Amino acid sequence: MMNEIHELIEVSHLYGSNSDYVIAGGGNTSFKTGDHLWIKASGTTLADIDENGFAILDRAKLALIANKQYSDNSDQREQEIKTDLFRASIEPEKMLRPSVETSLHDIIRYKFVVHTHPTIINALLCSQNVEEELRHIFSNDIIYIPYTDPGYVLFKKVESELKKYRQTHDNDPHIILLENHGIIVSADCTYQIRKIYEDIMYRIEAKISNKHETESLPVDDKVVGILPAIRMLLSTGNNPKIALIRNNSLVAKFYDDFESISAPFTPDIIVYCKARPIFVEKTEKTDETITEFQTKLEQYRKNYGYDPKIILLKGLGLVAVEDNYTSANIALDVFEDLMKISLYTKNFGGPHFMSDSEIAFIDNWEVENYRRAVSAGATQSGSVVKNKIVVVTGGAQGFGGGIAEQLMAQQTNVVIADLNETVGAEMADRLNKRAKKNRAVFIKTDVSDALSVEQLIKETVKTFGGIDVFISNAGILRAGGLDEMTPETFELMTKINYSGYFLCAKYVSEVMKLQSKYKADYFSDIIQINSKSGLKGSNKNFTYAGGKFGGIGLTQSFAMELAPYRIKVNSICPGNFFDGPLWSDPEKGLFVQYLKAGKVQGAQTIADVKAFYEAQVPAKRGCTIEDVMKAVEYIIAQEYETGQAVPVTGGQNMLN
Repeated sequence: MMNEIHELIEVSHLYGSNSDYVIAGGGNTSFKTGDHLWIKASGTTLADIDENGFAILDRAKLALIANKQYSDNSDQREQEIKTDLFRASIEPEKMLRPSVETSLHDIIRYKFVVHTHPTIINALLCSQNVEEELRHIFSNDIIYIPYTDPGYVLFKKVESELKKYRQTHDNDPHIILLENHGIIVSADCTYQIRKIYEDIMYRIEAKISNKHETESLPVDDKVVGILPAIRMLLSTGNNPKIALIRNNSLVAKFYDDFESISAPFTPDIIVYCKARPIFVEKTEKTDETITEFQTKLEQYRKNYGYDPKIILLKGLGLVAVEDNYTSANIALDVFEDLMKISLYTKNFGGPHFMSDSEIAFIDNWEVENYRRAVSAGATQSGSVVKNKIVVVTGGAQGFGGGIAEQLMAQQTNVVIADLNETVGAEMADRLNKRAKKNRAVFIKTDVSDALSVEQLIKETVKTFGGIDVFISNAGILRAGGLDEMTPETFELMTKINYSGYFLCAKYVSEVMKLQSKYKADYFSDIIQINSKSGLKGSNKNFTYAGGKFGGIGLTQSFAMELAPYRIKVNSICPGNFFDGPLWSDPEKGLFVQYLKAGKVQGAQTIADVKAFYEAQVPAKRGCTIEDVMKAVEYIIAQEYETGQAVPVTGGQNMLN
């Protein structure tokens, strides 16, 4: 038995990890014995499913479903069937929701069943000449099902066709083709299933003369003035959406052929992309683009009662707008699949879309809404930063790195902006391995260079669609008295610690103003990670303290200027982060610098310097990342404080 379960897992991974067959965790697999059926549970994905991802059902109880009379009302019927499927579960305590296709898998006589939605096969199944082409490509040993609503109705249709087939055949067909849906292949071993799939793909692919290899195209900077507006127009509350854009050779084929992708081919497209996209034609000027989108959005809402998820900007790219990065990325994948299907249907008489009634059934179907919610990550946390887009300068290590890690753990989308390319890229990779529905990216940035900062903002918007929080953390510290400090070092520190903050605020505020323009109740944040040295002068450390004092002046001034746009600007003034590289680096850390500079009278060792500074703190310890993050979260959560310098010093610096 365990061998067959491992075989089921293996074949699930094979097709689930191949986007030519399955996208967005769709598809289904099962294995059966005389008594039990193992089938992929709703909300799990074939690509990474394990033994715990399969619902196990009693086949005797499933047989009762096949013969039971259910309500004619589709919503009530699906609820009744869902209840009966749960009752058939062998392990109800696991709360696995059996697939809606469970009964269909059960009535097929073969042990293994693999249902997928291959692009190549759906090019045929979603075409005008599908039935005629099937006669040329296949023998009579298949069943073809004209489009039928998924769930119980499809099950009864397949059951009826199987009964007819069995009247003239000794066994079931290995292939069931579902118009505008996908393919079901079954056999008593997965090796045979693989061979059948290979044969089918070979036969249909031989008929396709316009196979397309997609190549990436650059995304125009023009979208920086468009995407933030679109995401705000589609956002509710203070939970802004993610707006991802792709531009490639496949997308470009439809800039002048929108009609052939204007409706869905399969249920999956509706589940992940909604029924229809919006096409924006005027893209020469950003204002005209936004105006056209607003007009079409208003009409779209009147026609369909919900918001679109896909927008095609002519000449610029394909945009997906969703609650989180993963869902938006899936929507783009699914819609690109629609584009490929549309392109390939030209080999079979052209596209055959789903009808309005078929679309309405899927769009309102409780089962599909459940699958959509699971994919999107419906469970909400109380985090104020979840799904927000946050830039952290100096985010590769130290305070910045710690903040980036904390944000990522709370499902924030994080941009790590840093000069250290190696460490920054490694940080992004490490964070993404633990990501849920969010994403981290590294963008090499020199905050003292205006062009570099401007490029950071552009790349962030191109990556996520906007910016909700900008944390200006990058800084350097070179200790020394008047007799030691060189003009060159003074100028360098001032450029990074003071001028760098100005440049960041200058360019990010342009995006935040645009977002504010199109969403009246939306607040964004610019947060400077300052220092206790910005609250009180620092002996033999005047360059650093001066820049930080100036930073608070900038914060107060920016706050007054940007308040009308609901952009809050605040500084956080941490105490000493003794455990970070700024202090503890054995070669360049402040403990070493202060020891060499004689800043601590009588200190003979690094330990003496550390003990001296710890003694200055009423809390008797240094500041931690967690301490700073609590201040960051407070600033973001509240809407009434701006222009403040929030001390996080363990009592070492107190407000007057």
